[in-house]
Amino acid sequence: MTEDRARIPDLIECMPEAERAVTLRLAAAFHDAGHELYLVGGIVRDLLLGRGRADLDFATSAVPEETKAAGAAAQPESVYTFGEEYGTVGFVFPQVDTSQPPITVEITTYRSEVYPTQDRRPVVTHGVSLIDDLSRRDFTINALALDPLVGELFDPFNAVADLAHRQIVAAGDAEARFSEDPLRVLRAARFAAQLGFEIDLATLAAMRTTGPQLARISRERIAAELNKLLVGEYPTLGLHALHAADLVQHVLPEAHSMAEDDLDSHGARHKDIWEHTVQVVLQTPARLAVRWAALMHDAAKPMTRSVDEHGEVHFFGHEVVGADLARRAMRRLKQEKALEERVRRLVFMHLRGAGYDPSWTDSAVRRLALEAGDAFDDLLDLAAADVTSARASKQAAAQARVAGLRAHWERLEALAALDSLQSPLDGDELMAMFAQPPGIWIKVVKDRLRELVIDDELSVGDKAAAEALVHVWMAEPDEELARALEQSTRRIAKRGS
Repeated sequence: MTEDRARIPDLIECMPEAERAVTLRLAAAFHDAGHELYLVGGIVRDLLLGRGRADLDFATSAVPEETKAAGAAAQPESVYTFGEEYGTVGFVFPQVDTSQPPITVEITTYRSEVYPTQDRRPVVTHGVSLIDDLSRRDFTINALALDPLVGELFDPFNAVADLAHRQIVAAGDAEARFSEDPLRVLRAARFAAQLGFEIDLATLAAMRTTGPQLARISRERIAAELNKLLVGEYPTLGLHALHAADLVQHVLPEAHSMAEDDLDSHGARHKDIWEHTVQVVLQTPARLAVRWAALMHDAAKPMTRSVDEHGEVHFFGHEVVGADLARRAMRRLKQEKALEERVRRLVFMHLRGAGYDPSWTDSAVRRLALEAGDAFDDLLDLAAADVTSARASKQAAAQARVAGLRAHWERLEALAALDSLQSPLDGDELMAMFAQPPGIWIKVVKDRLRELVIDDELSVGDKAAAEALVHVWMAEPDEELARALEQSTRRIAKRGS
């Protein structure tokens, strides 16, 4: 570990204008009060990466009472102190553009942590130095500090080099960092998924060693990290890290069997289910439900695998068993009920969209959409992603099937939308209003009303406005309407004669 300092004044200029103004006001206020104030952690990392992040976290030599006094000089809108016992004071600053949300910052007194046992909270010591504060952090790329006033970067763990090499390295002793808080092994995988970084081998080995300690961590915290990993820009790197560190069995046992060797009892190989799954996750949109469904859609294949007399491998019913696995996984992780049900439904139905062909009737497409409900778009996206064959012709055929189903449904939706845009008045109402016989005049009037509805100049349910319009038209009918009324009158007269 070194105490490298570098001057990078342009970093502050990379911040969004509103956040930069708040940062400089706070830095000046703390400097005037005789205290150190550094931007720390993820905000510094993301500024160095050019990610444009705006979350503001600070570390200071001031204790909370001094922090409140110095912060007040920067004229915040409000102060919150629910983290004060841990040395954290929060400030909320309004933006000049009042349509934008206020800027929230947290300022924490330099602290060190000692973990007396694995099952107890750390003993926190304040009044330490900045180096002590940074030394307690999880990864080198988060153990950074930036002086906002002079642009001095404090990099005691050579994080800049790790950023340049796009790697995640534990700060200090990796096993010690992970034993302090085992959730950090998942944070490493999550950062890989968010940043597109690889995890260095020593850190990965420590993740594997301390993985069993995840049993100490609440399921809610594990779920939060997995959710962030799955919707990251580089989910394959996060999932590969979980697999390489043998963490799947600890955080997602429902998917562990597909992360294992892909040989059945007869020695037959289908394809690498885990690698296929990882690729499907990557190919789905970064929406949480569809990413979870992609991860779990083939989870039951190892337990449903069979080989027929011709040596063909089958997975009969894996979507049914997989849906139950997905439900159990979501429930064990205490995910929201709506997410649990959506993921279960998508896994259960994931084969359905891929079976489409142009011979499907409108009613068949409607039934599928009705069963999928508001998850229909997710189902189509999952079906489109569930093609990882190396054969271009197979990929193209599968994509064409899903595109055909999507186009068929969009056509039905467009027709349904048009069908709903009808005249507010029907023929019986029009005949009763004007004591006129049935005839082509009714179609003329209803078509005109419908055009107004389509143009959003008349509401479907606004009968009063429609009646007023029709009275005007009928009082002084134009040539088309007059001709239609005359035709109806002649027809009635002819029938009477």
